[in-house]
Amino acid sequence: MSHKRIPKRKAAIAVGGVAALGAAAFLIPMANASQDNASGATAAAPKTLKATGASDLAAQLQQLLGQAFAGSYYDSGKQQLVVNVVNGDSNVIVQAQKAGAVVRQVANSSKALETAARTLKAKATIPGTAWAVDPKTNKVVVTADSTVTGSKWDTLQSTVQGLGSDKATLKKTSGSFKTFVSGGDAIFSQVQNGEVRCSLGFNVTASDGSPAFLTAGHCGVAAKDWSDTEGGQPIATVDQAQFPGNGDFSLVKYDDATTQAPSEVNTGNGQTVAINQAEDATVGTTVFRMGSTTGLHDGQVTGLDATVNFQSETDPNGVDTVNGLIQTNVCAEAGDSGGSLFTQDGGAVGLTSGGSGDCTSGGETFFQPVTTALQATGATLGDGGAAGAGASADPSATAADPSASAADPSASAADPSASAADQAGGDQIGGAADPSATAGDQTGTGDQSGANDQSGANDQSGTAADQNTSGHHKNR
Repeated sequence: MSHKRIPKRKAAIAVGGVAALGAAAFLIPMANASQDNASGATAAAPKTLKATGASDLAAQLQQLLGQAFAGSYYDSGKQQLVVNVVNGDSNVIVQAQKAGAVVRQVANSSKALETAARTLKAKATIPGTAWAVDPKTNKVVVTADSTVTGSKWDTLQSTVQGLGSDKATLKKTSGSFKTFVSGGDAIFSQVQNGEVRCSLGFNVTASDGSPAFLTAGHCGVAAKDWSDTEGGQPIATVDQAQFPGNGDFSLVKYDDATTQAPSEVNTGNGQTVAINQAEDATVGTTVFRMGSTTGLHDGQVTGLDATVNFQSETDPNGVDTVNGLIQTNVCAEAGDSGGSLFTQDGGAVGLTSGGSGDCTSGGETFFQPVTTALQATGATLGDGGAAGAGASADPSATAADPSASAADPSASAADPSASAADQAGGDQIGGAADPSATAGDQTGTGDQSGANDQSGANDQSGTAADQNTSGHHKNR
């Protein structure tokens, strides 16, 4: 089958396609006061930082402080980085203060919290659970979804109690943890049971210099060849895919080496936001997620190095555990997987993986860090200099008029008022909403296009891309 050539237009409409602004806050430019502190002062005043600057400073201080470093978070109200230290060494504190951070002494070291997480993995790897380090509380926060009941809840509760209330806390969340699929600019693949829909995250350049993009790993495991139109000819092929295990990411190479793959986010109305760097997430930072099902939504990073235990689709009694994710309170729904998580300054932060809840009731969501995906695949963020066609967008004006958005969430078949489990059976990969339905959704086990196939996940009769395929179109 010949591949579709697209040398005269941008592949997959750049990066994450925007839908309506919905309830998301406007992308308000953050003040950027001078970050040049008067050197020589022993008790330097904390620097006023943008989110990108806070992320960079956190990385520097982690190296500088060594074992004394116990995490950090961004105080968005004061625009300051708060750094946790675990000893009273005045020299350590002064170094961090001189660098521009607010220093806070805490009881638990990073090593102690990592040990707690290992205990959870050994004793409480239960479908529907997740945990992540919260530097604001200096604890591991453990979350259980609605499927964790009975003896499973008892096991989880006793394990958390055994860690001590000073190291871990336990909370319940509505809905069930599952991978969200689709969002941003939709990409499609034909599989045995119909058509799979995912979304493009960020355009990149592969290690061999060819144009490519990143998306969710469970998408790359589900299918190998991808198109940018429903039922269209393939334009890209999966090169690498990781899911489950140490991440949820795929590198997908465009079949046409001349494809223009600009490093930008499509915000609609011919405007784009340039994606100029990959950056690590910082707890407390405001982030924005693009999705074709639910549009543009914002929230904060709430945890790092999160572990999520999805119900396995290939084994009704198994668990698909994914490590190293970013935890946020940005809402998402079925149809948003693989899409871009970014900052207002053009920083690529994550790829939508999964979570619980919806954009009516909220919930927890998890993202694959872009920095980790780039390192693992050998790709680099950007298009190697390819120019974008859209006008540069003023982030403060992004999608200011919801009625002008290309995709109206109110038209989505994924009714926000419905629970995630109600959307076409809720049989997303890892979804615990309907375990009995997952076994029949596998299209194969011997090759990449069939392994862990989520082709039965979240059949939606329509989204922003007008998916009227009832029972044959699979949103990942």
